[in-house]
Amino acid sequence: QDNLFCFTFSTAILRYLVQKYNTPDHWYPSDPQKRARVDEYLAWQHTTTRPNGCRVFWVKCMTPAILGRNAEADKLNQVLAEFIAVMKHLEETYLKDGLFLAGDEISLADLVAIVEIMQVVASGVPVFQQMPKLEAWKQRVEEALGPEVFKEAHEDILNVKEQQLNSLSPEVKEQLKGRLLLFTNCGMWLC
Repeated sequence: QDNLFCFTFSTAILRYLVQKYNTPDHWYPSDPQKRARVDEYLAWQHTTTRPNGCRVFWVKCMTPAILGRNAEADKLNQVLAEFIAVMKHLEETYLKDGLFLAGDEISLADLVAIVEIMQVVASGVPVFQQMPKLEAWKQRVEEALGPEVFKEAHEDILNVKEQQLNSLSPEVKEQLKGRLLLFTNCGMWLC
């Protein structure tokens, strides 16, 4: 929310903020071709990086925390395979020619991507271990933001098991349990 102007969670708020607060041009470039590269990733991520990262997080991290048991191996393997396929596409397509997802400077595309990937890291998946291009990109994102900002931005998700999950009320746990059981029983997912 910005004053009385509200957004639902989406990349629209990021575009709005960079334009309203006149941020450096690299975040959301004024050059139409460079901006189109950022928009290309932002349009792609909401059906790929975001839901696949979310599924891994819920299956690998939330299932044990809420249901008290690990997810079924076949479900976990399926969501991990889908996520890895997305990461390979990200490497081969978006990191093919540039240092960052939309070119040689950090942009909103990189911010949105790293957040989705870090929730998978928080789940205990060594995302960057076998993907050197992706790991090098992560290091560049961290350097561009600064290590302290990067750490602060991901602190909550990286400590989710120790902090947030242990403090959930029984009511919230029941709501989350319903979502997890829906996914486990019928394969539907509500990310």
